[in-house]
Amino acid sequence: MPLKIAFAGFRHGHIMALYKLLLDRSDATIVAACEEDPEARESAMNQAVRITHQSFDEILASVECDAIACGDYFAIRGERLIAALEAGKHIIGDKPLCTRLTELDRIQELAHSKHLKVGCMLDLPNLGPYITLRNMIQNGAVGEVHTVTFLGIHPLNYAKRPQWYFEPGKHGGTVNDIGIHAVDIIPWLTGRRITSITAARGWNARLPQHPEFQDGGTLMLRLDNDGCALGDVSYLSVDTTGYKNPAYWRFTITGSAGLIETACTDTLVHLYRHDSGKPIEEPIAEHATGGFFEDFLRDVAGEPNQGGLHTERVLHSSRVTLLAQQAADTGQFPVDVPTG
Repeated sequence: MPLKIAFAGFRHGHIMALYKLLLDRSDATIVAACEEDPEARESAMNQAVRITHQSFDEILASVECDAIACGDYFAIRGERLIAALEAGKHIIGDKPLCTRLTELDRIQELAHSKHLKVGCMLDLPNLGPYITLRNMIQNGAVGEVHTVTFLGIHPLNYAKRPQWYFEPGKHGGTVNDIGIHAVDIIPWLTGRRITSITAARGWNARLPQHPEFQDGGTLMLRLDNDGCALGDVSYLSVDTTGYKNPAYWRFTITGSAGLIETACTDTLVHLYRHDSGKPIEEPIAEHATGGFFEDFLRDVAGEPNQGGLHTERVLHSSRVTLLAQQAADTGQFPVDVPTG
């Protein structure tokens, strides 16, 4: 039987990727969709979303489904996903799942006590450059990993970005918004666990009309072998190049045997070793499009992919990132990361 999924909210464009993905699958089916904001509802309908209900509460009360997919504005997602779990539904969300550690605590408690699964649209590990990068690192291309430098610099595209981003209390911070991709993929790429948040910062750099919005975001992480990950997860890139900028999800990793590098837009992984003066250029693998959802289905079926995106990894990555956002907001660090 296909997994029956209801959609709650289309306030961010990412959720459309999941909606469209499910239209062509036989192992999952969309049974309902709602969007309470009139403007967002019209936008979703213009993208061929079939809105069936006017409110999330209506869906929970009347729709027979196995899982809830949430793409509402960031600060309401925790509330929505908690309600779904309380109703006995598996959940899958766009990132971030929530904006408060107390919400994540409740999500984790419910998922464990009710034996429900938590998915997230963390799709960087599904991209060819990083599949190849991971395989090369795992096969010893750079030896023991020492440092990870990552650039996740995004264009703001202010005129096109949903305006709730800039409404106080609805966004929740850029480290949590963008940084979760890095926090999640670094252990997957390197085999190294993040043990502490050495430093984190979020600040308003160039939007004085929205003083609470953090368009700047940076963080430094300590790895379990005393290595270091350092990155920029800001909205300070240029709009004119969009997401084709070479600083869009570029990872440079050094190790005892050399240095390796690639980016979201690259067609090669570049390796430089201490024992050779000749660079090695490895073609990237095919994208595993929708891999995050394949992992969710396996998790729901009770056969989690141990190298993939299962409930425990989603919860842990979310917790580390929320701790980093808290450190950025309070200026209090370093912060130890719980094992997980």
